[in-house]
Amino acid sequence: MAGIKDVAAEAGLSVATVSRVLNGHPSVSEDARRRVTEAVERLGYRPNAVARSLRTDQTRTLGLVISDVMNPYFTELARSVEEEARALGYSVIIGNADERPDLQDHHVTTLLDRRIDGLLVSPTDGGSPGMLGAARAGTPMVFVDRWIPGVDVPVVRSDGRAAVRDLVAHLHALGHRRLAIIAGPAATTTGRERVDAFREALAAHGLELPDAYIGQGDFQAGSGRRVTEGFLDLPEPPEVVFAADNLMALGALDAVRARGLRVPDDIGLAAFDDIPWFVHTDPPVTAIAQPVRDLGRAAVRALVDRIEGQPGASVTLPARLVVRRSCGEREPGIRNPPSPVRRSTP
Repeated sequence: MAGIKDVAAEAGLSVATVSRVLNGHPSVSEDARRRVTEAVERLGYRPNAVARSLRTDQTRTLGLVISDVMNPYFTELARSVEEEARALGYSVIIGNADERPDLQDHHVTTLLDRRIDGLLVSPTDGGSPGMLGAARAGTPMVFVDRWIPGVDVPVVRSDGRAAVRDLVAHLHALGHRRLAIIAGPAATTTGRERVDAFREALAAHGLELPDAYIGQGDFQAGSGRRVTEGFLDLPEPPEVVFAADNLMALGALDAVRARGLRVPDDIGLAAFDDIPWFVHTDPPVTAIAQPVRDLGRAAVRALVDRIEGQPGASVTLPARLVVRRSCGEREPGIRNPPSPVRRSTP
């Protein structure tokens, strides 16, 4: 395997000059840069990333801790993060917290031990000790999708309140009045926010959200099925169930079909977090779509800003309602097109 001395000999330059070229030093001439580049290509030389990290105190590596790798939303988010990081010259190491605070802390500690340059986290709860410790220690960090109030870290997320209002207005226009929600964990910001938005949207139409129409889920399919079974057992079941994430919506669909019922003939179904599968279900599911790819790209850019010593800005992108046929609609369509990004400092 070729070393830096071999590159220097091939290029006819000193080892010091080759080192300056490889480390991007501005004082190197274009001729020297060209000769080193050509020598590297001819010899197939690969710089020692570990040694370089010791010299520069950077590994060009980002950590990403996501809440649940099985959730298509987070899978797409991770893909977008990896693509944007690669475009900026960074690699990404991913840890799956599986909605468990202890696993979240395990991944945070492991990633920090590997000397990552910065950390992207979608918190599983109100703040596990390891993650909070890393944030307070000054680790370059950005929260994505979920956040922890009171922690001075930029947040990149979508705002679903307007889309939830559009959904409730849409359901009201279809004649539905008994609307229920499968809520996410109350310990997460997204879990609380979506219930609050749903309740506020109902109130705008003079509708209430009885306790019996609020089912506590955990962003997993099993909880969606369990909660929907409870709704179906009520003396007066809801006309539409709104699942606060895609996996719980799939669980709800399973529960309805297990009873020999049909969506939307017997009960309507809507979901937060649109996924490609929803267009292939029968009927296709009306859902609130988040701009996942844009969120991933914005999160990486905000984190790189932090790594480079800049404050980094929080970014909020709008979600939108995608109308299909799971709530009794006749014509599919899209409501609430994206509006300009709102930015704020953390």
